[in-house]
Amino acid sequence: MSLVDSFKSLGKVDFAELDLNNIGSWPAAVRALACLIVLVVVLALGYFMHLTDLQDSLERTRQEEATLKEQFTVKVRQAANLEEYKEQMQLMEASFEALLRQLPSDTEVPGLLEDITSAGLNSGLEFEEIKLLPEVTQPFYIELPIQVKVLGSYHDLATFVSAVAGMPRIVTLHDFSIKPVTAGNSSKLAMNILVKTYRYNDQGAKK
Repeated sequence: MSLVDSFKSLGKVDFAELDLNNIGSWPAAVRALACLIVLVVVLALGYFMHLTDLQDSLERTRQEEATLKEQFTVKVRQAANLEEYKEQMQLMEASFEALLRQLPSDTEVPGLLEDITSAGLNSGLEFEEIKLLPEVTQPFYIELPIQVKVLGSYHDLATFVSAVAGMPRIVTLHDFSIKPVTAGNSSKLAMNILVKTYRYNDQGAKK
């Protein structure tokens, strides 16, 4: 029987009577048709999956292309303004260095201690302690911490803090604590405060 005759015989087959558990008993034409259908389905699924992967890859490529174009545009603009950026950086560095050089030097520290002492006495405070602590070195400047302990009223303490903060040199106040003095009938307060000033770190700036 030829292949054409086999497929013509499909019209005589009752597909409802075919035993799915015994495919080997099916007529040759039916088995060939079943194989052809399975092959078409497999090819269609494979093509669909492959096409989906290609579409995903294409979408990723498009996104990468958009990102690269944006990066390229930014770099072109930066390259076009590179000289201007360099000049701005040089000006900023010069301004920064000029500001750092305005920080006090070692020779100004005794004067600062005198100013702090004068501010405290003028505010009506009594000094229990005023001492320099070890320096703290930073890349461009050096911290000069000064521990200060004073006694006085709340108003006097506030006046002192305001006077120190308003000094013309760069001074910052840190870690203060206030507690009442318990000795006798005194109504004074004891304040412990860390005063920091700064000086230019010439060695660190040269590195």
